[in-house]
Amino acid sequence: MLKFIADENINNKIILKLRQVGFDVVSIRESYPGLSDEDIIEKIIDEDSILLTEDSDFGKWVFVHKKKIGVIYLRYHYQEAEQISQILINIINRYRKKLLNKFIVVTVKKIRIRDLI
Repeated sequence: MLKFIADENINNKIILKLRQVGFDVVSIRESYPGLSDEDIIEKIIDEDSILLTEDSDFGKWVFVHKKKIGVIYLRYHYQEAEQISQILINIINRYRKKLLNKFIVVTVKKIRIRDLI
């Protein structure tokens, strides 16, 4: 089963929606407040999880520092939280395990998936 780690900046509505449909989502804000980006990455690697974030700095971790993790980078306006949640659910259901070792940018209008080599 896929496991997700939601960065502190992820809207609670999104986390709750994912949990409601049965996804395992650990919230950094709830369980590990203040955890550094580096420690989050180690947690993702240790737990074979996928990161949900609104922090573009994780792009640097995967592209510059070559950290092979799955990252879903969400870019949306607060009022689009419900819509982005549904898009995210559709992506997860469609791609499942293929989300590992990818950097995915999700907006309400576009989805971009990049392989991490």
